[in-house]
Amino acid sequence: MEVISKSTVETKGLRAKSGILVAIGIALLSLSGCVSGGMDFLSTAKVDRTVTTGTIPQAPITTDSVSDETTVRNAVTSADLSKTNGQPLPWANASTGSAGVIDTIVENTNSGQICRQFRTTRHAYDGIANFYGKTCLIDSGNWQLMSFQQAG
Repeated sequence: MEVISKSTVETKGLRAKSGILVAIGIALLSLSGCVSGGMDFLSTAKVDRTVTTGTIPQAPITTDSVSDETTVRNAVTSADLSKTNGQPLPWANASTGSAGVIDTIVENTNSGQICRQFRTTRHAYDGIANFYGKTCLIDSGNWQLMSFQQAG
């Protein structure tokens, strides 16, 4: 009588392959929650669609900004345009710690009065910003700042 035995190598290989397939299946099922609507199956959290974004509002007028505007106005109006020759004009305000560079001053008399339009930077504790402005010589012989707006 002959004894035929079954090989255990073949059954161990099948168990190993089925174990790998089960592990891959579990991994795929657990990761499917990450790419579907929610992060887990029991989550009731929904996306809040009521939140909207907008622009940042302009900074409120403060005594520091008025002081800086006055300093820039004084620098623009006291500049001798025949000598500056289009060169940048630095300014600094010791009371606020702000400083900047006026890189453009254009004088015109289109409206019947002498006005100077300018472009400047303002370096302050809250960052660096660009500004455009206009100052005009009024009847009393003083310069009045007509506009001073932050460039958008």
